[in-house]
Amino acid sequence: MPDRLSALDASFLYLEDSTTPMHVGGVAVFRRPRTGFDYDRLVDLIEQRLSLVPRYRQKVVQVPGRLARPVWVDDPDFDVTYHVRRSALPKPGSDQQLHDLVARLMSRPLDHTRPLWEIYLVEGLARNRTAVITKTHQAMVDGIGAPEIGQVMLDVSPTPRTPVESLWMPSPEPSGLQLVADAVAEAVQRPGEVVENVRSAAMDTVATVRKVAGVFGGLASAVRTAVTPAPGSPLNVRISPQRRFAVARTRLDEFRAIRRAHGGTINDGVLAVLSGALRNWLLSRGEVVTAGTTIRAMAPMSVRDDETQVSAYLVDLPVGESNPVVRLHHVSHATRAHQESGQTVAAQTLVRFSGFAPPTLHALGARAASSFSRRLFNVVVTNVPGPQVPLYAAGAKMIEMFPVVPLAKNQALSIGVTSYDGGVYFGLNADRDAMSDVDVLAAMVEESVEELMGTVSA
Repeated sequence: MPDRLSALDASFLYLEDSTTPMHVGGVAVFRRPRTGFDYDRLVDLIEQRLSLVPRYRQKVVQVPGRLARPVWVDDPDFDVTYHVRRSALPKPGSDQQLHDLVARLMSRPLDHTRPLWEIYLVEGLARNRTAVITKTHQAMVDGIGAPEIGQVMLDVSPTPRTPVESLWMPSPEPSGLQLVADAVAEAVQRPGEVVENVRSAAMDTVATVRKVAGVFGGLASAVRTAVTPAPGSPLNVRISPQRRFAVARTRLDEFRAIRRAHGGTINDGVLAVLSGALRNWLLSRGEVVTAGTTIRAMAPMSVRDDETQVSAYLVDLPVGESNPVVRLHHVSHATRAHQESGQTVAAQTLVRFSGFAPPTLHALGARAASSFSRRLFNVVVTNVPGPQVPLYAAGAKMIEMFPVVPLAKNQALSIGVTSYDGGVYFGLNADRDAMSDVDVLAAMVEESVEELMGTVSA
């Protein structure tokens, strides 16, 4: 039988349009070793690791007449150098130039006639640094079976793992007649899927997403809590195809100190910091902020230990509250019910794969958020704890890692957060027209941490 996309995976292809490309990304910054870290080394590394992610040599093929969901097939013309690309900044390249490049790359949809991923080596970055930008379509990432490639290219030592010898020979691509025959055979065995396939053919993505939304643990309960639409916000507008990208850098020790002083969790501290930053951003825009003003966040930030599935829930961020400690207590109260449900797991469980699961878990978080009605929340915040030891790619030490979470329809901002090796890194992906001041919001994230730290006794 063909390797057919699941209803959930297919929904991300159907949801995609010119303004909402459905790829998740990451920006990893490396310190160049004395031995160098160049394009040829990256290509060799990716080629050695592709056997760990076989999906990355496959493309999506539609069934004629859309009689069934698309199938994964080996790409007989697979060329790793098409997917692994080189870019350069004018020396000495600044962080702002890197962020502008990320925004341009994330604005471009992936080529659906080829495997749905790209990696860019960015040279010329100041202070002896090199960046690697990844893009992977959400349809490709489903956890352990198909992780994100950024997860498998990293090692816990400067000495790379011994490559697995694997000779890859593509399977023959099925003909249109064979695809139709397989679809008919499956329809006979499972006639209930015929209605779904007709809906998919008509691009009835709403019906498809509603059908599969229950795949993620916690979605149904989260929907029940959202008895009212999300409040109005400048974050929810018609968006363009173009993006802006900004980052914030904080330290994990700061969030630990906040937790010791005021209780709650690290995640509560992150959401409270974002509440303060969003409050100041709204005020900087001249928006009306009252004591009861909130911004509703979709926060897919935990997994089910047995299935590596991301659980999503809704949190009303108290941006109307002026006191940072009271904001933190409001957030802790709102998230406590989810924590007591037993669905959260320890950080070490999240990184049990090859040592760096955050790229995959951010992708799963974005998938969970995409399954929700956009009327239920204002902004997506994915927060994934990463390993607190340095990681390496081809001998180069990774010093920073920023997630790039895709935007959904009418969503002007998505925020990804990853902790790694003592740092907490925020990646803000925003619509170019609606969020011309996203760099201002990023700076306010760092200021919000300082504000909370000011309440911590020495």
